[in-house]
Amino acid sequence: MIERPIIALDFSSKAEIETFLNKFPKNESLFVKVGMEIFYQEGPAIVHWLKEAGHDIFLDLKLHDIPNTVQRSMTGLAKMGVSITTVQAAGGSEMMQRAKQGLIDGTPAGKNPPQVIAVTQLTSTSQEQMQKEQLIQATLEESVLHYAKQAQEAGLDGVVCSAWEAQKIHDTTSENFMCLTPGIRPKGSDAGDQKRVVTPSKARTIGSNAIVVGRPIILADDPYKSYQNIKTDWEETIQ
Repeated sequence: MIERPIIALDFSSKAEIETFLNKFPKNESLFVKVGMEIFYQEGPAIVHWLKEAGHDIFLDLKLHDIPNTVQRSMTGLAKMGVSITTVQAAGGSEMMQRAKQGLIDGTPAGKNPPQVIAVTQLTSTSQEQMQKEQLIQATLEESVLHYAKQAQEAGLDGVVCSAWEAQKIHDTTSENFMCLTPGIRPKGSDAGDQKRVVTPSKARTIGSNAIVVGRPIILADDPYKSYQNIKTDWEETIQ
């Protein structure tokens, strides 16, 4: 279980991230998500810069390609020293297996390889949309559980999922199979484009092992206060 909320650094430049992080105590070690938006603008340098500042990194690039390409890409990503990274479960069992192997191959001697988790269905996806646009006629829950089981069998460490699916994923896989959940909103906040949202305390109660929070922190008038409130809500549930 990850005890700190992971902050989604959904910015488009290093300068914006620097301005944001300056609102936190300089000695505060954070767990942050680097997604496609910032990575494609700043490249690996943004990961190295954040690591040097003492932060842990969830590198969320959602790799989805032929197995060989994903394996070779993961070999490179492992050298950055990130803690967690992602693939799309829809890429298939072999691709997920090769992703895991690539991380092992690329990790320097004496270091632990990054954890790799699979994206099942995005928390912005509704069942109606999945069935209509992906032509998956199963229920949303059935699709998520199927992908989660495949990810576990492929040797992955967990999945990205809605908190509402977490406990059933644990029941289908195991209790130590990570359920990392976005779509977290403090009580009374706007859901934005997320369709399946929960509070931090509710997420933990229903099976989340880690939470990712973006807008409620990065758009807050006082980001550090918002972070502390969310962290307290999450930690009190753990205790």
